[in-house]
Amino acid sequence: MAANIEIKARVRDWDALRARADALSEVPCQEIRQRDVFFYTPKGRLKLRMLAPNTGQLVYYERPDQAGPKQSDYILSATSDPATLEEALTAALGIRGIVSKVRYLYLVDSTRIHLDQVEGLGCFLELEVVLGPDQNAEEGEAVAVDLMSRLGVDEGDLIDVAYVDLLERGA
Repeated sequence: MAANIEIKARVRDWDALRARADALSEVPCQEIRQRDVFFYTPKGRLKLRMLAPNTGQLVYYERPDQAGPKQSDYILSATSDPATLEEALTAALGIRGIVSKVRYLYLVDSTRIHLDQVEGLGCFLELEVVLGPDQNAEEGEAVAVDLMSRLGVDEGDLIDVAYVDLLERGA
């Protein structure tokens, strides 16, 4: 499985955070509309990310529920027919929840900065430090902590679960 180090945090000042992310990013911001359909699984999380009628990704991942930097192990599989895949997975596993969001993507080295406006939840920041084959989790955590500082992320704003979990809780 591939791995990255992640953090997720609530955003208090959207405009200030966007300005900081713009200043750090090596490429212009990319706006992405996503609909993530989560399915029931015996372990980990399985979601079908719908990006367009003919573009999607099936994502399986395992990650501890804890605030702060944490390792996420994942498998991505691209699909050109996400609607039919959703139908098959729904029949086999059942839908756990649906997360709709507008994501603003910025890149800093091997880190993806996501500023997410999540329907029903509000605004969030997500950092994904993609680990290279010669990097360990500690190195990735150091990158995440540094970027948290540069972006002005307060540790009190960190969250420990996925958006689908927050929606289930009504948070």
